[in-house]
Amino acid sequence: MAEEIDLEAGEASAPPVRAGVPGAAALALASNALAAIGTVWIFAMMLAIVADVVGRNLLNAPITGVAEVCARSVVAIVFLQVSSAILSGRMTRADFFVRGLERATPRLMALVDALFSLVGAAVFLAILYSAWPDTVGAWRGSEYFGVQGVFTIPTLPFRAIIVVGSGFAVAAYIAVAASHLAAYRKARP
Repeated sequence: MAEEIDLEAGEASAPPVRAGVPGAAALALASNALAAIGTVWIFAMMLAIVADVVGRNLLNAPITGVAEVCARSVVAIVFLQVSSAILSGRMTRADFFVRGLERATPRLMALVDALFSLVGAAVFLAILYSAWPDTVGAWRGSEYFGVQGVFTIPTLPFRAIIVVGSGFAVAAYIAVAASHLAAYRKARP
């Protein structure tokens, strides 16, 4: 399967964010730290699921709340890791179209990539904007999910991760757009 992938080592669908982009190194460091937290969370979630299955099937004693926490965790993990994926050029795209356009007109492709990055920033800004009131409401109202008296957990950490992750995604897309615009200016017409 690895032989089918025609990528040179280190090649990504987006150029690396250039050093000239203000705050690029700090953004990359913070995004990678969030992604690392998400990776550790995946491992912890996997252990919790295995422990719940073993407890449920062998000991007839499931772990209360594993399903609820894991359901919310999936969304949280996505938002923890999305900015790192954006900065490394690993977001899903139609490479069959992109590679042909890039070979034919690299300058136009840089402009298209910059525009798509700005649209991506707008989408995550909309997510941030729509998630913010719920996050504030969860903070003020001590909102919980689960079954009262059996298992409850605050929604605030999960909602805050969506807001923080969206903010980092907006910053990442803007940095990538700036990098593509720099490539557009440098490419021959």
